[in-house]
Amino acid sequence: MDNARQILEEMKVVPVIQIDRLEDAAPLAKALVDNGLPIAEVTLRSPVALDAIRVMSQQYPSLLVIAGTVTSPKQAQQAIDAGAHMVVSPGFNPVTVKYCVENNIDIIPGVATPGEMEQAMNFALNTLKFFPAEANGGVKTLKAIAAPYQQLKFMPTGGVNPENLHNYLAQPNVICCGGSWMVDKSLIAQGKWGELGQLIRSAVSTAAA
Repeated sequence: MDNARQILEEMKVVPVIQIDRLEDAAPLAKALVDNGLPIAEVTLRSPVALDAIRVMSQQYPSLLVIAGTVTSPKQAQQAIDAGAHMVVSPGFNPVTVKYCVENNIDIIPGVATPGEMEQAMNFALNTLKFFPAEANGGVKTLKAIAAPYQQLKFMPTGGVNPENLHNYLAQPNVICCGGSWMVDKSLIAQGKWGELGQLIRSAVSTAAA
C-alpha cells in the first residue's frame, strides 16, 4: 500500500488491537472500514495474530493492516508474508530495523530516548513510535525534542486517550497517535459490533475536531 503514511496522517488515530479469536478478525475489519477508520494495528501478542492479519488484508483490501509488537526479523517477515503493509515495534532493535530496511519492509520502530532517535536517523528513518508515551513524559518530552530533531515525526502510543489526544495531535512533530480505546476488548469479545462502531466513529470525530 503506497499511501500508507498518507492514511496515517489523514486519520490521525491508529487502533491498536489484540485479536484473541480468529473469528473476530473479519467483523472487526468491517467495523473499522464501515465506520471511517480504515487502519488496524494488529499486535503479535496472540497465537492467531498472523492469521488475523491474513484474513483482514485479504477480505478488506482498503484496510491499512499494520503488524504491531514486532520484536524480531522473523516476526517482521512473517507479518509481511501474511499481508501486513507495515510493521511497528515497541522498542528500537537495530537487528530488526536493519533487516527491514535491507528488505524494503516499512517499519516504524519504537523509541523513548534521544539516543534511540539518533540510531533511527542512522537508518534514514524519520517516522518513529514514541512509546510508552505518557510514561516517558508525553507532550512535554515531544516539545523538548522538537528543536534538536526537527526532521523526526512521531506516533505516540501508550496512555493516549480521548482526553489527551488533542494535546498530542497539536504538536507539529506528531503525525498520528496509537490507542486502543476505540477497539474495546470486551466489546470485541462479546461481538458488539454496533457499539464498537460508535466508539470508532467517535474516535474519528475527536481526531478530526
